[in-house]
Amino acid sequence: MSDILPYCKSLTEYKRFLTREVKIGDLLMGARHPIRIQSMTTTDTMDTKATVEQSIRMIDAGCELVRITAPSLNEAKNLEVIKKELKARGYNTPICADIHFTPNAAEWAARVIEKVRVNPGNYADKKKFETIDYTDSGYEAELERIRTRFTPLVKICKEYGTAMRIGTNHGSLSDRILSRYGDTPLGMV
Repeated sequence: MSDILPYCKSLTEYKRFLTREVKIGDLLMGARHPIRIQSMTTTDTMDTKATVEQSIRMIDAGCELVRITAPSLNEAKNLEVIKKELKARGYNTPICADIHFTPNAAEWAARVIEKVRVNPGNYADKKKFETIDYTDSGYEAELERIRTRFTPLVKICKEYGTAMRIGTNHGSLSDRILSRYGDTPLGMV
């Protein structure tokens, strides 16, 4: 029981962890704001009409943040079209771009929508399911390569006031992380 205390004061009582406030467009999240409702579209992002219609159904059902996948630069560019159509129809709900493997798509999206979601484990690496034997200096060089690739997105988000969610899960761990830490919680951290 004492091992869990830093993370959970009680197994029987709920106490919300106070986080910092984040602004996503006009939506305030975290801190003392209510828990927000987000959902993700299942449409092809290039099908503007279908994505807008599904987004509207989600918003009308109570969704406060719409997450849309943007796996390539084309989809990221279409987010701007989707956002304009939603606004034209009277909807100002923030959009979150879900990005994997494509830094240029994330950088584009961060300029036109309110939030981007990236997984640093696969942001600058393609997953080849290879085991790589790194020396400590080799691993540090890889981390510097990742910093160099990730920093422009951070700067764009700061410049445009775009929120960023850094998400991770076991499926998004890069070969670099898996080779160093295995498929472990430490690897996700």
